[in-house]
Amino acid sequence: MLTWVARPGLLLLACLAQGFVGAASAGEGDVAPPRDRAVSAIPVVPPPSLFSFSDTIISYRFQGPSAEPGIGIERADGRREPREVPKNVINLLHANAWDYGTNLLSLDILRSGSQDPAGDKFGNFEGVGATEAYLIYRGVLSPNKIFDTTIFSIPGVVKDIGLSFGADINTKDTKFDSEKRAGTFGLNFAFDVPAGYLNLKVQGYKEFSRNGFAVGRFRSVEFLMTPEFELTYALPLTFTGLPLSLAGFNTIILPKGRYGTTNQNETQMEFVSQTNLVLDVGALVSGTPNRFEVFAGFQYWHNKFGADPRRTINTEEKALIAGVSYHLR
Repeated sequence: MLTWVARPGLLLLACLAQGFVGAASAGEGDVAPPRDRAVSAIPVVPPPSLFSFSDTIISYRFQGPSAEPGIGIERADGRREPREVPKNVINLLHANAWDYGTNLLSLDILRSGSQDPAGDKFGNFEGVGATEAYLIYRGVLSPNKIFDTTIFSIPGVVKDIGLSFGADINTKDTKFDSEKRAGTFGLNFAFDVPAGYLNLKVQGYKEFSRNGFAVGRFRSVEFLMTPEFELTYALPLTFTGLPLSLAGFNTIILPKGRYGTTNQNETQMEFVSQTNLVLDVGALVSGTPNRFEVFAGFQYWHNKFGADPRRTINTEEKALIAGVSYHLR
């Protein structure tokens, strides 16, 4: 653990205490202490923890039918229709809280069915589904905690207003050859809810992308800075009498400029929502809460990646979700 970073002075005290105990033992040599004399030792102070909270979760989920912009089926009459794509997803998520804020890191490894073929810039690998890696980081700094104040809050409504920042990175092995780099910066509003959490981020969003629509040697597109809104939540459903909770997110990204072979297509407002019903199986069966969970839910994605449905096929996703998760601690 990186526990020594926060307060090295306390670590030094712990090391000195251990040294004193060791020196006392060595100085006594072979002389055994009398049996009727109490032997006292300086207690060893454990090193301080950098994080007040830390959790790492690995999960698997199946979601489908997913949509991939541009992926369609050519019918006999010449019409192109959206092609549904099942996906298997492994996720690794780490969240922590420290003295001045929070951090969240999430990595999705998504494996598509053969309906979304893998490939490279020379063509598709028929019969082989594409693999995508999508990494998200979100951090929040709390001025209330940094300056030991309550100015940045609204009593009874918002318990903390923090500075939010983050990044999105993705890559996918298809002929389209997508590679996304995006950054976010803004404000995080932590609402005062009785249990669980409800957070709203109001941010600026800037994206750089490489894709099959762009021209030039590097096929790169720089999008405009645009507003972005993220609502995340996890709310226990205590009225059910079961260890159930409702967890999910909603994200809105406003139009961010043009895309296309010559950047002639305007992006549209993008909206993605995922809602899961989570059952804590460990708490229900063995009395070990926050260890093993199962979940089921629904994901809706409108104008996926900002694509215009009038210009690009298969931009709306309505996918069912089912999965399991395990907390590694």
